[in-house]
Formats: sequence, structure tokens, C-alpha cells
Amino acid sequence: MSLNLRQIEVFRAVMTTGSIRGASELLFVSQPAVSRLLSHTESRVGFALFERIKGRLYATPEAKKLFHEIERMYQGVQRVNELARELAENREGILNIVSSPSIGQMMIPQAIAAFREEHPQVKLTFQYLGYAPLKERLLNHQADLGVTILPVDHPNLDVTPLAQGQLVCICPYNHPLSRLSTLTLADMRPYPLISYDRATPFGVILDRMYEAADEALKSAIEVGSPQNACSLVQAGAGIALVDEFSVRNWPTHQLIVRPVVNAPVLQANLVHPRFDPLSTLAQRFVRVLRDLMQRQGFESPHDTPHALTAALADAAR
Repeated sequence: MSLNLRQIEVFRAVMTTGSIRGASELLFVSQPAVSRLLSHTESRVGFALFERIKGRLYATPEAKKLFHEIERMYQGVQRVNELARELAENREGILNIVSSPSIGQMMIPQAIAAFREEHPQVKLTFQYLGYAPLKERLLNHQADLGVTILPVDHPNLDVTPLAQGQLVCICPYNHPLSRLSTLTLADMRPYPLISYDRATPFGVILDRMYEAADEALKSAIEVGSPQNACSLVQAGAGIALVDEFSVRNWPTHQLIVRPVVNAPVLQANLVHPRFDPLSTLAQRFVRVLRDLMQRQGFESPHDTPHALTAALADAAR
């Protein structure tokens, strides 16, 4: 019942081009040869792959399911070919990096620039992604390492703390809160708050924070990320609680930043596939990133509150 590679190739060609003629031109073989091999493939699998109506081929539901799996296989083959080509073109190696937006908008690009000064012949790829696609890239071995401020809990991924930053309040220039050096949630109560959906990780953080302070969380605007919140605050739409990593993406003259009493600590984590040890290049990049974070004033990880970590992990799943 198993298909050989030639049968898979012919089936894919017919699905891709939509006809026997198109498949024959794509594969540089005769149309009768394609027809014979396609008929043999249908006999082999035990069900029809195409309906033949008025001389045209229409894929059956079974063929469409089979094609979906074959396309996934071909994408894997394509990645192998791309990697082989890149390894040939970049003799010093390739490093694929993904990160969450909070760190990815400014800090990772700065680390990449510093890393490139010492390793100009290394090819780097970089994307900042949401939690789910970032985790998927790492699990599918499409990235060598990731950096995120959300906990990642998976048996096939290793997580190493990199740095810590707190949740802070941001407000526009000349805002009344800018006159205070440190804020409480009660200080923030009179002003429109830009917050997050309560089902999201940052929504969980704010819920816990307000509950602990016995304050009611009232959102004037809800956004999808701290970066969205920064944009709205800069536009004068309200105030917001965001992580320090996100704030570093903004010029200091555009936002006022104030610490908040009993604000939770957030941790930047390095994530990589557990059964693929970090390459020498990846280890060098991590050292560059650690040094950059330390120079920018972020503390080394220690004593992250267990309750917050658990809450974030639950929300991130």
C-alpha cells in the first residue's frame, strides 16, 4: 500500500498543474506515461484520486488530504535544500533567531548588530513573533534560539533566564502623574487606563496586580500587546502598565516612565530545543545579548515570584 517517491512526484505534479498535460510538461515525460503511473498509484492506494468529468480531472476529498501531507513533506525537503545552499554560501555558519516583540523590536537588533561586528561572515535570520508561533518555530527546528518574556513550558524545550525587568507605568509628557517619582495603582485610578484582554498573559499580570492591591481594574482601551499600549500612550490616549523591555524600544523623550509600588518582575528567557545543544555561534550571540542587557541596566535573574511565574505559564498555554 506504500507509495514510492516517483508515484508521489507524479501525483503532486497533477495536483499542482490540474491536468495530465501540465504534469507531463512539469516532469518532462509523456502524457501516456503520467496517465499509466497515476492509474497504478490509484490501484496501489485502493481509492480514486481523481474524478474524470468531460476530459478534466477533479481531485477527490481523499486526494486533497493526501496532497496536504505531501506538501508538508516537500516543504521539509525545500528547507533541507535551502539549508544546504546556505551552508555552502556561508562558511562560518547560520544562526536563526526568534523573539517576542517586547525584546525583538530593539534589543535583539542591537545584539545582532554587535554580533555582526565580530562575525561578519555569519548569516543571521530574525523574526519577532507572538507566543504560539515562536514556540512552534523552535519545536519544528526552524529556529536555533528564541528570547521571550513569557514562560515556556514544553518537555522538548530548554529555558534559561537571561534578565529581569519590572512592570512600569508610562504616560505622556506633561501628564499629572509625571510629577510623582513612584506611583501606586490608586494614583493611576483617575486616568484612562490602556490595558489588555484578561485572557492574555499581560491581562493575567494586571488582574493579579490589581487584585493584590485591592483595586478595581477598569480599562478605557484594551490592546493586544505592550507595544500597542506604548503607541496609544504616545498619542495621548491614556496611561498604561508595560514591561521595561518594551519601554526601551521608545525614545526617552516620547514617554514618561515611572516605577509602580509592588509591580511584578518579568523575566527574559532564552529558549532552545532541548535535544539540540546550542552551537558555538549561538552561545556567542547569547553572551553578546547578556552583555547588552547588563549595560542597559537589566538585572540578572533571581527570585522571580513563583505565583506570577505560574500564572503566566497558565495563560501562555
